[in-house]
Amino acid sequence: MKCGEVRQRGPESGPWNSQWREDVNTASGRLLHERVDLPGHDARAGRRVERAVLLGSHRLRISGRADMVEYQRDAAVDSGWRPFPVEVKRGRHKALEADRVQLCAQALCLEEMHGVAVPEGALFYGTQHRREQVCFDARLRQRTEDAVARMHALLRLQEVPAVARAPRCDGCSLEPLCLPQVTAGQRSARDYLARWMDEEG
Repeated sequence: MKCGEVRQRGPESGPWNSQWREDVNTASGRLLHERVDLPGHDARAGRRVERAVLLGSHRLRISGRADMVEYQRDAAVDSGWRPFPVEVKRGRHKALEADRVQLCAQALCLEEMHGVAVPEGALFYGTQHRREQVCFDARLRQRTEDAVARMHALLRLQEVPAVARAPRCDGCSLEPLCLPQVTAGQRSARDYLARWMDEEG
């Protein structure tokens, strides 16, 4: 599921209905991904670049698609190639670890698929036009596996996680659908509506 998409349960089109709202951020992100999302490969000196690579891990019970995987020549690997995942992001470096956890999940899948260690990868930020090297150390690997475990727990319970209201919500195209000001925190929707009507009155 790509960023900018919300899936809701509903009877009219199966178990999930997708909702989407395009804005300047999602449009620029889509344009940035148009080339990288096309399956294919490039051969460069000392490396082979594969785009839109399907990934999966039986152990973690996850699957997805990597924007790019660079297979770098490495004599220590039986096949002669070591995978190096690269995730493309529209914006700039973030203090939160979500991007690095996503990339680490790709590395864990690649390790299982190829039977080789994947010690590092990179995040490419379109706004800054630079790569950020990411080391998949023990702490990041554990954080990633914990996130996967939480996801499976939520799926078993069929619960939507509580929204964490943040300043970034104001620039999100899905803010009118997600309504974080209603669902965030401990207050009920009834309390929010009552307070909102008082303020409007």
